[in-house]
Amino acid sequence: MQNKLLRIVKGGVIVALNLFVIAAVMLFSGYADTGGTDNAVEALSKIGSQGAEVRAIQTKLKDRGLYTIAVDGIYGKKTEEAVRKFQKQQGLAVDGIAGPQTLKRLGISIGTKPSATQANIDLLARIISAEARGEPYTGQVAVGAVILNRIEHPSFPDTLSGVIYQPGAFTAINDGQFNQPVADSAYNAARDALNGWDPSGGAIYYYNPAKTSNQWMHSRPVITTIGKHRFCS
Repeated sequence: MQNKLLRIVKGGVIVALNLFVIAAVMLFSGYADTGGTDNAVEALSKIGSQGAEVRAIQTKLKDRGLYTIAVDGIYGKKTEEAVRKFQKQQGLAVDGIAGPQTLKRLGISIGTKPSATQANIDLLARIISAEARGEPYTGQVAVGAVILNRIEHPSFPDTLSGVIYQPGAFTAINDGQFNQPVADSAYNAARDALNGWDPSGGAIYYYNPAKTSNQWMHSRPVITTIGKHRFCS
């Protein structure tokens, strides 16, 4: 009787361990190779947005006398109203959303794509390899191009390292993939992206639809699909 009970307990432990391993694998695969999209950094400041960019918007609008309350980094109704006034003054589409054109007119900085120095190639190749290892070569170049496109977008950091290390932007930074050996093809892809090839069509996001459940990412307009990645604006 004791032996039978022992066999039952052992069997239960083995089943529990197998279920744990399966769950862990599913959890990991759900966040790997998604271009950081489960922690996507939204590119447009609007009602509900918070952070440094919103503070910069409020400060610029306050300097113009359009925003008269405290700069708190929270995009509320007063901020939206001030943005609408500014857009009307500037002849922009009046939607109350601080998109690229509005930010540019406010003088909120936009970076320039870096040159193809060896240091830039090495850094870009590392994130390309981590995020797009196993993807078609064109898809690897496209991932590099997305990173460079973000540098020129007013809603993202202005430097290559700033974009790559932006908190929450790329899962590969957090899951250890970034520190893995770099695929040889990634160096060539980085060089091609830095020299101006953009197979993404100007995208600032990409994601693997099989590995992200982020509904905001799934709602982004798709520019093109390469391999397992959708590239979006």
